[in-house]
Amino acid sequence: MNISGILVIVAPENVDSTVETLNKLDGIDVHHIEQSSGRIIITQEAESVHDEIDGLKRIRELPGIVLAEMSYHNFEEDTENVSSIPEELDDESLKTDNIPPYLNE
Repeated sequence: MNISGILVIVAPENVDSTVETLNKLDGIDVHHIEQSSGRIIITQEAESVHDEIDGLKRIRELPGIVLAEMSYHNFEEDTENVSSIPEELDDESLKTDNIPPYLNE
């Protein structure tokens, strides 16, 4: 079982609808919501590293998501050997230059 901590950022006006959507996803638990900044902290449970990455990609594709980044990862019985950042997570389009200015304040 893999457990990852993910920081999700949305515009403050989208927090409630995003939390509602996240709560409907299998393996996702919402742990903290900061309404004023649009920050949401979640955990995701997945069977493998591959499933974990697919889950993160699924979250990134939700409407209104500004940023979704894995901040920690714990695995127990995963036999998959990952020695570097998977290519699909090391994408130029995910770089921070597209973050709205209000998040840099």
